[in-house]
Amino acid sequence: MAVSAFASVLTAPNPGPMTLDGTNSYVLRFPGWESCVVVDPGPDHEGHLRALAAEGPVELVLVTHWHRDHTGGIDRLVELTGAPVRAALPEYCRGADPLFDGEVVHAAGLEARVVAAPGHTADSLCFFLPEDGPRGAVLTGDTVLGRGTTSLGYPDGTLADFFATLDRLEEFGAAPGLSAHGPLVPDLSATVRSYRAHRLERLDQVRAALATLGGTGTGEPPVSAVADLVYAGIEASKRPAVEHGVAAQLHYLLGSGELPGPGGKPTG
Repeated sequence: MAVSAFASVLTAPNPGPMTLDGTNSYVLRFPGWESCVVVDPGPDHEGHLRALAAEGPVELVLVTHWHRDHTGGIDRLVELTGAPVRAALPEYCRGADPLFDGEVVHAAGLEARVVAAPGHTADSLCFFLPEDGPRGAVLTGDTVLGRGTTSLGYPDGTLADFFATLDRLEEFGAAPGLSAHGPLVPDLSATVRSYRAHRLERLDQVRAALATLGGTGTGEPPVSAVADLVYAGIEASKRPAVEHGVAAQLHYLLGSGELPGPGGKPTG
């Protein structure tokens, strides 16, 4: 399904609490161009990977971050297409060098600018397509979702990094965001502002929980106790992600000097 002038999306059949409708793989090409670029192969699902290969010839595969629902299909897609794979981490590259912040990738007749976007994970990347529509378009990976808010995989992802990434993404203005989960984001800057407000609200809730529990952020009370107050009633399937998020929030408060703690890391 086409979602912009340069991009179409194929959603993998892996729906769930953390993947929403499934993981979106994007096929990019300049209009009329024969070859394409695939962004995020998705999981190791034969039908999904064959559908991506059929969109080819695939000139290049790009990866937004290391999570298995994005990278599980890398090697099978390489078998099917022979395409090189580039990611921030070398262990997810195949036949090509790692990507770096600010790099401009040229493939399938288009230009994609690499934007380091740590927070969800340390290696998260976004890709800006400056010629895709009047405002360009940004492939956001899991940094900005099509609905809801993303998780922070602390300690791999930190809240300080995530805030810095939101500041950076807001600079793209009202460009549409092509997320790895959920529908298109029509105005990236507006969604980024809502993400920032949400995170600041959560920080206030963590502060209130610590005050209630008498904690200092040093590990007493544990992360789980803070999560019980801040995320009361959360479904069990999301509990691990919630506790990672609380740990990231406590780490942020410790790092800002707002809470004392040995070694600067909360424990749970």
